[in-house]
Amino acid sequence: MATAEAPVGRARATRPKLVFFTSPVSGRCRRVEGFLAQVLQRRRNHGTFRLHLVDERARPDLVERFQVTSLPTLVVVEGRKEQARLESPRGCREIEALLAPWLR
Repeated sequence: MATAEAPVGRARATRPKLVFFTSPVSGRCRRVEGFLAQVLQRRRNHGTFRLHLVDERARPDLVERFQVTSLPTLVVVEGRKEQARLESPRGCREIEALLAPWLR
């Protein structure tokens, strides 16, 4: 039974990270959060990414390290490297296009 569970554990560890830089006081950020939920829910892709919400006021170090210039910003990180970025998305289509290589 342990061998059957090992690949699942490894699969979870290798999932790409989706880092969502946001502000809790921004209506635009909250709207994009809804768009992101729609895109991930559309084909049951909630488990595809390890989602990290980063509050720009709580983690200014990460905002600086990722060189985020506008909010909201979505960044896909895989293998410790930034693979894709979308700043100020305006709808589901843009988010879906960004995440297309990883979506089922």
